[in-house]
Amino acid sequence: MIDIKSLFDSEIEKLIIENGFQKFRAKQVLDWLKKGVTSFAQMKNVPKDVISFLENNCYISTASIERKLVSKLDGTVKYLFSFHDNEYVESVVMNYNHGYSICISTQVGCKMGCTFCATGKSGYSRNLTASEMLAQIESAQKDLGVRISNIVLMGMGEPLDNFDNVTRFLKLVSSEQTLNIGMRHITLSTCGIVPKIKELADMKLQLTLSVSLHAPFDELRSKTMPINNAYNISELLDACRYYIDKTNRRVSFEYALIDGVNDSDECAKELSKLLSGMLCHVNLIPVNSVQGTGYIKSKLKRQQAFVDILSACGITATVRRTLGSDINASCGQLRRKYKEGGI
Repeated sequence: MIDIKSLFDSEIEKLIIENGFQKFRAKQVLDWLKKGVTSFAQMKNVPKDVISFLENNCYISTASIERKLVSKLDGTVKYLFSFHDNEYVESVVMNYNHGYSICISTQVGCKMGCTFCATGKSGYSRNLTASEMLAQIESAQKDLGVRISNIVLMGMGEPLDNFDNVTRFLKLVSSEQTLNIGMRHITLSTCGIVPKIKELADMKLQLTLSVSLHAPFDELRSKTMPINNAYNISELLDACRYYIDKTNRRVSFEYALIDGVNDSDECAKELSKLLSGMLCHVNLIPVNSVQGTGYIKSKLKRQQAFVDILSACGITATVRRTLGSDINASCGQLRRKYKEGGI
C-alpha cells in the first residue's frame, strides 16, 4: 500500500496519470488531502473508479489522539498519538511569544540508548514515515485551533537514524503546497551520527542543527551516550564545523546538566575549549527526572556557575526554561506508562 501523504505533488500526479486517469484528477485528490480528509470516500467530487483505485492501492496516514495532557503552569500540551498499527508516539506543543512550537517524534522508540532518556527504555519498534510526522502537526493544529509556526525534531527517536523519511518530511512540511513552515523555523536534534550530519550539511537546507553533547570528555560521554563509542567528540565537532561551513548556520549544542556527573567547573572549562571559535550556542538543560536513571538536575547555583564559566570564555550559553513540568513534557514517559497500563 502506498503512503499517499508521504508523496510529493508531482509523485501523486504521476501515480494518477500512469494508472489511466486524467491529470486534473490528481489536483482534485491533492485538494482533498490538503483539506485534511481521513478517507478517500470523503473526496466528494472524485469519480468512483478513482476512489476505488486509491482505496485498493493507497492509504491516508493519521495521528489519533489517545491521551492529551495540559499543563496548569504554562499551557504546554502533551499528546500521545496512535497510528494505524497501534504504535504510539508523543508530541509536545509549546506557546511562546513568537508563536506555537511543536516537538515531534521521528521514530517509535529509539535505538541510541542514552542513559538519561525515557524513550530508549521502552525499546525501538520502527521508523515513522514522512506523513506520520506531518500528521502529528496536523492533528495538534486541528485539536488546538491554532497555526503552528515552529517545529523541533526532538521528540521520540533519533532523526538522523531515519534519514530518508525525515528529509522527505522536511521538504514536504516546508512546501507552499502543504504546511509552508520554512526551514529556518525548523530545528533537528541529533545525538551525533557523524556521516548523516555531513550528508545533511550537503543538502544545505538552512534548518538549525541541534547536537546533544552532554559531556566534554569522551570517557564521560560514552557512559551516558553509547553513540560516542562509534563517533567520538572530536569527530562529532569536526562534522559540526563542516555543517557550519556548508550552511553558514549556527549549531546549537544541548547539554543536560546532571548533578555531580557533568556539571563541574572542569567540565565547563573543557567545553569552552572544545567550542572556542565555533559559530554555536550552548543550551543548558537541567536534566529531567526519569524513573530508573538516578539522575538529579544540577542545583541553581551550579547551573549559574556553569553559564558564567562559558560566558567568560566567549561561549554564548543559556539555561533552558522548563515548560510542562507538571505533565512530564519530555518525551517517552507517557508512551511507556500507557504501554504498561499505568494510565
